[in-house]
Amino acid sequence: MRNLVQFFIRYSFFFLFLLFEVVSFYIIVKNNSFHNSIFYTATNNLVGSIYSKYSSITDYINLKEVNEKLAIENESLQKFQFKNYEKLFGENILVRDTIYHKKYLYTKAKIINNSTNKQQNFITLSIGELNGIKKGMGVIGPSGVIGVVNSTSKHYSTVLAVLNINSKTSAKLKNSNYFGSLQWDGKNYKEGILADIPNHVELRNGDTIVTSGFSSIFPAGIDIATIKDFEKLEGEFFYDIRVNFLVDYKNISWVYVVKNIFKEEQIELEKQNLQEDDQ
Repeated sequence: MRNLVQFFIRYSFFFLFLLFEVVSFYIIVKNNSFHNSIFYTATNNLVGSIYSKYSSITDYINLKEVNEKLAIENESLQKFQFKNYEKLFGENILVRDTIYHKKYLYTKAKIINNSTNKQQNFITLSIGELNGIKKGMGVIGPSGVIGVVNSTSKHYSTVLAVLNINSKTSAKLKNSNYFGSLQWDGKNYKEGILADIPNHVELRNGDTIVTSGFSSIFPAGIDIATIKDFEKLEGEFFYDIRVNFLVDYKNISWVYVVKNIFKEEQIELEKQNLQEDDQ
C-alpha cells in the first residue's frame, strides 16, 4: 500500500497533467459545436463498429442452432414440392385450378435489437417500408409467433413482441379448436396466459396452442405454446391457464414478416358489419 502511495506521489505531476488534459478536452468539446460534432461522430462510429463485431461473434456462436432450425424448416418445405408427387394415370391434362389462391407472403428479416426484461418489450428488424413492411403485419420465427409490426421507417421496423403486456394473440387449442386470447403477464419471459377458455373443455398439460386464424394477421395453425398447468376457479366460467412459450425470446436472430394479401378486403368487409351494428 505504501509503495502505491509513493508511486502516485512520485508521478503526481504527470497525473495532474493528464487530469488537466481531460478537463480541457471536455471543455473544448462541450463549448465548441464543431469539435462536439466530430467527437460524437467518432464515438458513434466506434460504438457502431463494436456492436457490429459483437453481433458477428454472437451470430457465429449461434450458427449451429440457427442452422438446425433452418434445416427443420427446409425439411417441412421439401414435403410440399412437386418432385415429391407422382402421376397416377400416365398422360394428364393441365387444368387451371382456381380453388386455391396464395394468401400469405413471407419476408425474411434479421433482428438487430431485442429486449425481454421490460413490461413492454419491442424488437427491431433490419427491413422496413422499402421492403414492403407495414404496420400490423405479423412476425413469426422457426418455433412460433414473435409479434406484430408496430411502426416502420424506410429501412427498419419495430415489432410489438409477444413479451409485451399490451400484446394479445388470437389462439386456440390444437386438439379441440376452442379459441381464446394468449397474453403475457409481464413476469417470466418463458411463460404466458391463455384466457377465455370455457371450463367445460377437456384440457391436459402439454396440449399445444396454435394461432386461430381468426384475425387478419397470422395464418391458422402456427404453434405458439403448450399448456403448463390449469385450474378451475370457483364461480368462474373460464379456466386459469398458464402456458410455456415455444419460442426462446432471448435467443432469436432471424424471423419472417407475414403479409396477408387479402387483409384490406377482410377489414373493409368487417367494417360494414360494425356500421350496421351502429345503425
